[in-house]
Amino acid sequence: MTRIILSIAIVLLLCACAHAQQPIQPGSLQQDAQPPAPVQPGQTAKPSPPPQNPAARPSPSGAAVQQGDTRNRISVRTELVIVPVTVKNRDGQLVVDLQRDEFRIFSDDVEQQIVLFDSQPYPLSAVVLLDDDLAEKEAEQVKKSLDAVAAGFGSADEVALVTYSEFPQTVADFSFNNDKLFTALKRLSLDSHSTTIINDPTTAGPIINGQTQPDGTGTTGQGGVQVRGFGKQATHNSLDDAIYAAGQMLKGRGRDRRKIIFLISDGSNTHNNQHSFNETLHSLLLADVSVFAISVTHQTPIGRSLIQHGASEIDKYAASTGGDTFYAARDNELSRLYSAVTEQARDVYTITFAPRESDRSKDYHTIEVRVRRPDLDVTARQGYFQAGLH
Repeated sequence: MTRIILSIAIVLLLCACAHAQQPIQPGSLQQDAQPPAPVQPGQTAKPSPPPQNPAARPSPSGAAVQQGDTRNRISVRTELVIVPVTVKNRDGQLVVDLQRDEFRIFSDDVEQQIVLFDSQPYPLSAVVLLDDDLAEKEAEQVKKSLDAVAAGFGSADEVALVTYSEFPQTVADFSFNNDKLFTALKRLSLDSHSTTIINDPTTAGPIINGQTQPDGTGTTGQGGVQVRGFGKQATHNSLDDAIYAAGQMLKGRGRDRRKIIFLISDGSNTHNNQHSFNETLHSLLLADVSVFAISVTHQTPIGRSLIQHGASEIDKYAASTGGDTFYAARDNELSRLYSAVTEQARDVYTITFAPRESDRSKDYHTIEVRVRRPDLDVTARQGYFQAGLH
């Protein structure tokens, strides 16, 4: 009997040692664990909650994230086109009381749904771009009026100042300091060229009864008149390159701002631009930049080379980008036109749509904005490029 009891005791001792040597599983013990609270009379003991599996803890969104989950996440990208719109009445005055349901917008001749509509004024990011090769008279008029340019900008607007002839030159980088802009404009010295008309008998054709006749070379004589330019050459206005450079400066400005090129020019241009009209326009549309131009003359100045062709390109840039062109018919009109530019650029409606039923094989898509109220003129950019969608 004694042997049996001794054998049982040895077996029990070996089992206890074996149990004590088992490794402790992670999470099986909690540090400083408190003993369970005693059960009061009449109460039923609550079962302990099961231990949590760290791999199955809920994510912040409430869904359990399984360890090693390699499922693809689905993301949706909404493509939006932002279109600033200016509306005027027949008298050329801005119309600012239109409502969302009075607008219709079309892309590629398909009516689009307006996703967002805003009629609040936007702060401006502007490049004031000055032609530095005007004729003497125009240059003097612009010089006298330049300080009035600063009056059209407010404290929330950022403005840079650039001049151009053959190449664009940055006079002042973007700044919110209106006094700084005023000082830069006041101190600016614009270059110019002058022209004169002289008699040159070597070019005159035969004269009969006081009238110049053809000279036998197939051309009509000019009556002994030549046009000669003095001062710097009048054939290096690279308008396309200047507008391209200004657009690149505006490209990185905030999307919550209206980006404009404030152009003061006679519209002359050369064929020597590094950037073509189409390339420059493409870059402006991609960057949502509008051109607002003040033309200081209706005609190409006397003495310009025949290779200059850009008198109408100002209008093309303005119309295509949703800007506008203003003409200074009289000497004292420039100061008034400066404020008209900034007022129109700021007080616009902003329509946003997500293109539908558009031909994705095309890069360029047309835009047309209409209003239901009669006898109003609507100005908006004429199209957008697929690569420029937000």
